[in-house]
Amino acid sequence: MEIVAIKHLLAPWQSHIEPTMAKVLPACLLVALLLLAPALPAQQERGLVLNLDVGELCLQSAQCKSGCCHRVNGLSLARCAPRAAETQECSPKSIYGVYYKCPCESGLTCDADKTIVGSITNKDFGVCKDPHEARRR
Repeated sequence: MEIVAIKHLLAPWQSHIEPTMAKVLPACLLVALLLLAPALPAQQERGLVLNLDVGELCLQSAQCKSGCCHRVNGLSLARCAPRAAETQECSPKSIYGVYYKCPCESGLTCDADKTIVGSITNKDFGVCKDPHEARRR
């Protein structure tokens, strides 16, 4: 009942309000687009949730540029960390997305205990090795 009463009160001015709104709305959209345009490319470089740099807090490795969300122990906060280099300790890739030891850099393999016991006891760490190095010997 109240809405109907308001419509009746606005009816005499409706013809003046609608054309003005039609002119203002596109102008507001244009201003909003101009203000947001510089933020769009910056969002691809680094975001609040994805594409995080080393040292930033994370929940999953997919969020990190390096591909490794690392935590020191079960009580510590996870942070993005660089991948393990040759001869450094590593973890094989896992579905959990948070590591105690980061996976190896591209081109290296993690020579680790890949049994179910190793993953349950959190002892499935290994050492990054160059797979081509073993073939040359």
